[in-house]
Amino acid sequence: MLLNTYNPGIFAFSKHLHDLKFLDEIAWGILGVPFDSTSSYHAGSRLAPTLIRESSFSFEKYNFAFNKELTTSFFDLGNIDVIHGDLKRTSELVEDSVYELLSLKLKPILLGGEHSITYPAIKGLSNKFNIKEFTIIDFDAHMDMIDTYQGEKYSHGTVMRRVHDLNPKKILQLGVRSSSKEENDFGETNKDIKIFSSNDFKNLNVIKEELLAIEGPVYLSIDCDVFDPSYMPSTGNPVPNGIKISDFEELLKIIAKKDVVGFDIVELSSKTLGDPSAVTVAKIIHDFLTLI
Repeated sequence: MLLNTYNPGIFAFSKHLHDLKFLDEIAWGILGVPFDSTSSYHAGSRLAPTLIRESSFSFEKYNFAFNKELTTSFFDLGNIDVIHGDLKRTSELVEDSVYELLSLKLKPILLGGEHSITYPAIKGLSNKFNIKEFTIIDFDAHMDMIDTYQGEKYSHGTVMRRVHDLNPKKILQLGVRSSSKEENDFGETNKDIKIFSSNDFKNLNVIKEELLAIEGPVYLSIDCDVFDPSYMPSTGNPVPNGIKISDFEELLKIIAKKDVVGFDIVELSSKTLGDPSAVTVAKIIHDFLTLI
């Protein structure tokens, strides 16, 4: 090759797409979902896939935090051609795209975009897996369990209620510190929902024990607002008293050893290349791919 170049339009260290035909093991497929049409506070997460990919080139392949090289096979397949303003049609595209990834022997990594994309992603996985065996791990400042938000049943604020409608085995919410009373009551009355607030992270061992006990397929969803705004200021709905990056890393080491079948990270909201929040999100994905 004559030119020493790189492509910031894909996540760093991803394999070339022509290698897909030689794939003889399960790998991961990255899809951007640049959709934020139900955002209710800070919009802008439709730009996040581009910012995350560009930020990924700030890291070495060797992951110093975990003393491990990134060797996981993954492919960046670009962005889904979403329909801005049309959540229903966009959700159908996400569901179909995730199912198509599975046909290529790829597990999905979705770069949001807003949190509403989690519901169709899990629906896409349910075409192959039994959703009733799933544990949903949701890192989020908010419960997102209200039945309707601003008159809509499908939005970023109702996404985990719609996921609950799919009857997964369990929804584990970590880092919560904001909800309506309706959501809080719903969580307390449904035994298949378990919540650890950000204050519960003071005793991280209890949360570790909960994660270690998980059996069966896992879907991991990370809303950027789970982190304290001092770590992650560029997010759609920042809430004070969030969790620390170091605590998250400790939990990710456990989660990565589980049967993770899908992963999304959502609600990064920025317009600036090199935004520290975008770099942090890229690092989370790098860490996940290193540990998995």
